[in-house]
This record gives sequence, C-alpha cells and structure tokens, in this order.
Amino acid sequence: MATPPAYEDSHLSRWLRVREFAVPPSMIETATTRRQAGDWAGACAAAHVDVDLDLRALARSHGTELAARVRADLRLLAPDLLRWHMPRIAPDGLLRPGLTVALARYDTGGRDGTGPVHLVARTAPAWVDAGQRISLALWDRSPSGSGSGVGAVHPYCPPHPHPHPRFRLDLHRHLWDASRAGELRTRSGADGPPPGLSAPDPELPQGGLRCAVDRWADEAAILLRAEGRPAGPVAVRLGRRHRLLLDADPSGEPPRTPSRAARRASATVPVLPDAATWLLPDLELLRAGLVEAGQLHPLVAAALVPGHVPTGPPRPPDLAGAPHLVECRGALHRIGLVDGVLTPLDHDPAELRREELLVALTGTPLPCVRAVDEAHRRPDCLTGVRERLDHGDIAGALAVVEGLLGPAALLRDGALRDALEAAAERRVTYGLYRAGLFGPAPGRKFAPPPPGPTRGTRPDSRRTRTRGARPRHAAPASLSSSR
Repeated sequence: MATPPAYEDSHLSRWLRVREFAVPPSMIETATTRRQAGDWAGACAAAHVDVDLDLRALARSHGTELAARVRADLRLLAPDLLRWHMPRIAPDGLLRPGLTVALARYDTGGRDGTGPVHLVARTAPAWVDAGQRISLALWDRSPSGSGSGVGAVHPYCPPHPHPHPRFRLDLHRHLWDASRAGELRTRSGADGPPPGLSAPDPELPQGGLRCAVDRWADEAAILLRAEGRPAGPVAVRLGRRHRLLLDADPSGEPPRTPSRAARRASATVPVLPDAATWLLPDLELLRAGLVEAGQLHPLVAAALVPGHVPTGPPRPPDLAGAPHLVECRGALHRIGLVDGVLTPLDHDPAELRREELLVALTGTPLPCVRAVDEAHRRPDCLTGVRERLDHGDIAGALAVVEGLLGPAALLRDGALRDALEAAAERRVTYGLYRAGLFGPAPGRKFAPPPPGPTRGTRPDSRRTRTRGARPRHAAPASLSSSR
C-alpha cells in the first residue's frame, strides 16, 4: 500500500483541529435550544452571527411577501451549522476573510427593480477577523444595495458586498437549513464508493482523492437549472491555475468526462460551487477513522451515520480544580486551587512566603513554586487556548484558564497574558469596525499601512549608500586640505 502524501496528512489534521475548536459543543447546544424554541435571533447570537437586516424596513421597501419569505428562512436557519460548513483557509482553518456567501435567492424585483434579492452571510476582512464572527444581510443589484445592502442596520462598508460565484450555498441549503440537513448524505456522496479505489486521474490534483468527481454530474445539472441555462459547459475550479470544463445537461443526463483543462474559463461559463467540487471534510475524517460520529455536529452526524444517537457533549478529561502532581524534593507534591487560586498544597504558608522572597531576590524556588509560575506564564494548555482564541471561542479559552489557574488568579507576564491581551485588543478593533469608526469610508477601499522593516533590522537599513561616499571614519575634505 502506498504511503499517503504529506499534503493529505496536513489537510486532515487541519480539519481535525477545526472540528475540535471552531464550533464548540456549548455553542451548538445553546444555538440548537434557542432555534428549536423559535428564537432565531438568539440562536444567531449564540453562534456569533450578527444580524444586519431589518425585516420591518424590508417589508416597507419590498413588500410583506418577501419579508415573510425571509423570516421563514431565518427560522429554518441553523447558524451553528452554517458556521460548521463555512469556507475556510489554510493553514489555521479560519473563516475565509472578506467573503459574501449567498444563502438564498428570492426572484423578486430589487429595490430599483434591477434583479433578485439575496440572503447572504459575510465574513469580516482579515485585519478585523477577531472573534471569527459572521453577519447576515440582504443584497440586491441596485446601486443603493451595492454596499451595506437591503434593510441594513450597520454603518460599516463590507469590502466585497457581491455574493461570490464560487462560494455559494443557495444551491446547498442542506449546509445551513436544519429542515434539509438530511440531504447531506446524498449530496456529499456518502453512499458511493470512497475515492482511491480506481486509478488516479492525472488531470485532477492529488489524483482526484479529494474531488467529488462522482457528484459533478448531478451538481452541474442543478447549477444549470438554477441559472436557467441549456446544456453547456460548466467550469470546475481545482486551483488557482487549474480548471476543467464539463459538458453538462440540465435534464439530468450525466456529463462527459472532463474533456480539457483550461486555466481561465470564459466569464459566461458558470462555475461549479466549491461545496460541490470537493469531498466533505467530515466524510474524509470519518473514512480515515480520525473522528467518531459523536464528535461531529449532531445534524451532520445524523445524516452521515444513520442510526447514530447523540449522547451530548463529551466530558472534559481534566476536571477544573483537580490537583496536579509535581516532583519536588524527591516526592510527589500536589498543586491545586485554594480559594480560586492555584497554590502548592504540600507546603505551609510560611515556607511559601520565604520562597516568594527568594524569587524576588532572583533565587531558585522550589519545584512546586516553579510549576505554579510556569502555569501562569506558559501553561501546557497554551496551544489549546490560542486555538480557541483564534476561532473566537473566548468563553472556552477563559474556561480552560480558570480551570487551571482558578477564577481569582492574577495573570503574570508571559505568553498566556500576551495572548489574552492581544485577543481583547482585536475584539475592540472589530467593534470599532462594526461601528464604522475604523476602516474605509463608504465607497472607498481600505489601504493597509505599508509594511515596516523586517524584524531584527535597523529602520535605516533600506537606505542605499550614494556612490563616492566617504568612509565612516575619514576626515572631512576641508580639514584634510588645511593640514
């Protein structure tokens, strides 16, 4: 059996971290409870989704019928499921920044009668992506809807307000609509044979191991029917400079095998959505044996693993406040929480005060005291805390820190405090961006500041020496001539 390539391992390991940290079980549980109670706005708040639309303003501008259709879709929306399936980028698996994804299309005249109205989900630009928040809005093709959107209630201007033609979920409602989540098994090709059983296709990246080739025929037909096009080519984007053209038929007949590669397909050729191009990451993880059904989103697990009974969120292996063992003076000592503070348990207070004084005098303290200090500055859970902060799970990161150091602990200078302070500053920046106080003005593009000098170089290291310049220690010409 051939050894799997390193790219495949990094791809699966990245999605494994995403599934562990990006959508925590507490978020799924809270959002599901509120959604089932009919509180779609509360479910969005639990899933860190901002609602940037006003249904009353929509009813006044477009009529009550469209407002009722949008409200019905919002009640079916599972915001935690949407976050689960949103497009992400390497290497950390964060949300693709500055993206507008179409969730639903309403074939009604826009505000100026220029086209349909779209329910879209937007991600923040990369320079204000703290919290990994998503926003819901309405968009149409009218000039007044090119920025904030229809019925907007926010002052900021998104960098790319138009729905992306490749990252679209209006043809994949099962990725965000709770009532149609059961279609995931059929649309993902879970009933078909796993890839790799047939000979690799040289026209596809990695031999087509990650491509949903068996689904391209049906998905291309769905795309052409939605666009109202006759039988014709459909572009499949497999990379920055790698595209294939399919000859598809909207009547349902299977298209021919990818005929020819093209770096750039014509602008008039529809592009197969990214969700239909690649295999579902959850399906890859299940087939590789890296996750169990209980580690997936409940709606995803119910679709991919029929008969699976959810057992609730897994219990953390390390309970908060449980003592830790440290080898000190040839014996195993305990450190644990006392009155909400991490403290050595096998040393009396007088001895601990002497050790603190020794530390203040730059001495070497006991191993128990060193373990407590290291836990405050650079704990073993620092990687998990950073992952949670990067994906916006601030509550989960603080729970891990409090479970280790205690809720009354004062953080000391170190990597842990730096990570928490940086996350807080980024949240403030995102709040200023949402309020329209940071970033470009409406109708203007944001120009990031020019990059500074490389770390470790002097600020004037880019200056070039002029030809004929004197050596550093040479005497001026006037002085040398006077001697």
